[in-house]
Amino acid sequence: MGPVSTPLQALSGRALSRRQWMLGAAGAALGAGCALEPDADHAGPDAPEAGPLPGPLRTAWVFSSGGPRGFVHVGVIKALEELGCKPDLIVGSSVGAMVGALCAAGLPAAELQRLALELQPWQLVRWNPSGPERVSGSAIADLVRTQARVNLLQRLPTPMVCVAQRISDQAAIHFNRGDLGLAVQAACAIEGQFTPVRIRGERYADADLRLPLPVRLARGLGVRRVLAVDASAHEEQAPEGAQRYRAGDERKRALTRPDAQAADVLLHPEFGYYVSFSREFRERAIAAGYRATMAAAARVKALHQD
Repeated sequence: MGPVSTPLQALSGRALSRRQWMLGAAGAALGAGCALEPDADHAGPDAPEAGPLPGPLRTAWVFSSGGPRGFVHVGVIKALEELGCKPDLIVGSSVGAMVGALCAAGLPAAELQRLALELQPWQLVRWNPSGPERVSGSAIADLVRTQARVNLLQRLPTPMVCVAQRISDQAAIHFNRGDLGLAVQAACAIEGQFTPVRIRGERYADADLRLPLPVRLARGLGVRRVLAVDASAHEEQAPEGAQRYRAGDERKRALTRPDAQAADVLLHPEFGYYVSFSREFRERAIAAGYRATMAAAARVKALHQD
């Protein structure tokens, strides 16, 4: 199917607030079909859960949340591939879980970049007419399963942890076993906007508001060394007129700061304050991730030496 025009694409050349992004996604969902039973409880044997991880866990790559800014992760992975670096574990929050899962599945960086540049907003959403959140992320689950060619987290070539927020107590929970697509969907279910994912009676959503850069979680799993990629904005570079976004940036910085300090190598690429879904923005984000990683190549390579 060829490209289609959506409200989100119409906004893609301008700065997108979080609300504009979701309004566009909701409009795109109208033309992308409906989610069947969006609040169904997933309680079968393949429902996502935490389980033992294979060891030793010497080096982990931690990919943050960030919405469209998450395209930067693709550039980082491209550089890491060129440097010959491989992790023992990948940990991702929100969009970091989506990109990280495809990387853990073994997609080459060139294929990951092609997918990132060709992806259309309507491929990520489905309309949910039955609940307060009008958009379901079940299409994300299907996309990840199709591209990864693996259905279960424990069958990924590289161990993977998807981080989500348990809504009942706001705890950050990790999944490393069970349905890969469902775990990524839960990690990407933006609270109050995407339909939460119900797993064994509990509802899960995006951990962006709790743990956007889950470095300390990785440490708690026994990882010795961490390469962390922070896709958040550089709030100190907010241009004139962006004050209304600044509070959200500063809230996120308060959340990421302790995890950033816990990383051995932190990459926080800069590629402009405003975001969009345009190809130019995607290419710029990918290039920034690549440059930042290559600029730190000596430290990055040392991190992966036994």
